[in-house]
Amino acid sequence: MEEEFLFLSGRMGDRRQMMASRQNFRASTGRLGKPRLHGITEIRGPYYSAAGSESLQNLFESMGEYIDGLKFSGGCNSLMARDIVKQLIRQAHDHDVYVSTGGWAEHILRKGPGSFRQYVQDCKDLGFDTVELNAGFMGLDEENLLRLIRMVRNSGMKCKPEIGLGFQGGENAELAQSGKVDPNWVIKRAERYLEAGADMIMIDADGLVSSLDNLHSDLVAKIIERLGVEKIMFEANDPTVSEWFIKNYGPKVNLYVDHSHIGQVERLRSGIYGRRSPRSIFFG
Repeated sequence: MEEEFLFLSGRMGDRRQMMASRQNFRASTGRLGKPRLHGITEIRGPYYSAAGSESLQNLFESMGEYIDGLKFSGGCNSLMARDIVKQLIRQAHDHDVYVSTGGWAEHILRKGPGSFRQYVQDCKDLGFDTVELNAGFMGLDEENLLRLIRMVRNSGMKCKPEIGLGFQGGENAELAQSGKVDPNWVIKRAERYLEAGADMIMIDADGLVSSLDNLHSDLVAKIIERLGVEKIMFEANDPTVSEWFIKNYGPKVNLYVDHSHIGQVERLRSGIYGRRSPRSIFFG
């Protein structure tokens, strides 16, 4: 019993020391602790590769201090048993990480009237915090999309519409196909979505910031100038893109990245740049 007590005491002491170290780190870098209002980092959950509760727990224990949100991209949660989804969501909440549905509502809407309302209720029952609406794939007119935003808000969850310049459907698709991108189209709709109760706007990478070779810095600047950085989140699939955002717009910019990039993103946010080789920006 004495050995067990000493072991547990040691573990508790290690945890206190770790928490004190993190607090000292935040104080020295100026980074705020969670919950953050800006400088939010949302990561992609299981999508390209399967990830169970153990691997997710390892990620949270090692880097959870720097993860604000977890997104189940592309409806990957629909492939899992409900109990597993609930378990993963509980793990995220235990580490002060909110959980988003990712884009899946566009698939649900094809099932007919009432399907979206049931979907919202299911998300709430599972424990999701945010419902994402991929406006680019829904093909809905603006008024109907505003109605869906209000429905999510009335449920008590947050709503995050995703919009961008590379739309697959809707009126902006013709502009994208003709090569005439119009950031005002995105800005005006983002403003209306926020007025309707959207918590944040996700800016899709396609056609805007998919890579440094395809980065329209002038359009990004216009979007940030009109909307600010606190209510928008940029998708940054390429780690060099997230580096560009932080170096040009500071640590307050909100980013959606792959989980493997979290170490690089926080290093940049905290001002620990250093010299790097082409591959050293990857964590893991």
